[in-house]
Amino acid sequence: MDWSPILISMKTASVSIVITFFLGILAAWWVVGMKNERMKVILDGILTLPLVLPPTVAGFFLLYLFGVKRPIGIFFLQYFGVKIAFSWVATVLAAVVMSFPLMYRTARSAFEQMDKNLIYAGETLGLSDYKIFWKIIFPNCFPGIAGGTILAFARALGEFGATIMLAGNIPGRTQTAAVAVYAAMQNGNRVQAYQWVAVMVLISFVSVLLVNVVEKQQMKYTMRRK
Repeated sequence: MDWSPILISMKTASVSIVITFFLGILAAWWVVGMKNERMKVILDGILTLPLVLPPTVAGFFLLYLFGVKRPIGIFFLQYFGVKIAFSWVATVLAAVVMSFPLMYRTARSAFEQMDKNLIYAGETLGLSDYKIFWKIIFPNCFPGIAGGTILAFARALGEFGATIMLAGNIPGRTQTAAVAVYAAMQNGNRVQAYQWVAVMVLISFVSVLLVNVVEKQQMKYTMRRK
């Protein structure tokens, strides 16, 4: 069995979740703190858009922006020597865009449900905004953030539509497990497709179990606080 699609998927998901984790938390905290409700609704819709768009449509927009003959693609190629479209970097970019809304919305929900009195107490004690966030807000919202991280990782791992549009299907370079299943079925190699499907189902099932564990821990934590 050729394990390269699984390895590429795991590598892509691992790198993308690091990026998505910080971007999602920063975006969620920014939106939660906004005072202008109209702008808040508009920005929330924009940040959530990849979640409801068909993945191929999202991939089309990414290809339009980062294609080799597009301004952004040309910029990265000329000044950094990085070709984004149809490269491994493209698989990471597609995974980040498609998994970001899950991380963002989960983190935002966790921030909105947090007891604001804890923040006020930190301000009373003279703590800086940085310390309030990492010593009070983040630990209290960690169960929700952890659940969002697992879901975003699983989403990045199984990304197909945007990946095949932006990164293509290059064996050993951009052929993720989801793309490999599609290619194997197209070529009539059902045995190979079944093998990759079995591995992906196992990884996805473990991800669901982890989310359930995190949710139970969050419930226990909430009950203790009450």
